[in-house]
Amino acid sequence: MEKATYRTQQELKAELRTASILKGSRVVFNIAGNKYRIILAIDYQRQLAKVRFVGTHAQYDQVDAETV
Repeated sequence: MEKATYRTQQELKAELRTASILKGSRVVFNIAGNKYRIILAIDYQRQLAKVRFVGTHAQYDQVDAETV
């Protein structure tokens, strides 16, 4: 992600097909065969991403991915 440039959610999804695009500029990535999940809040205009959540799939089910 450090060297990637995505101007839109659609560009990100086109390259990273397993990413889940959510409201609020949130993106969910499955890690280690879906054992873990990470939620990023991405500011596409400024090319910044902030980690909002990292945890197991079970922990992910306990949070609101669109507002965390």
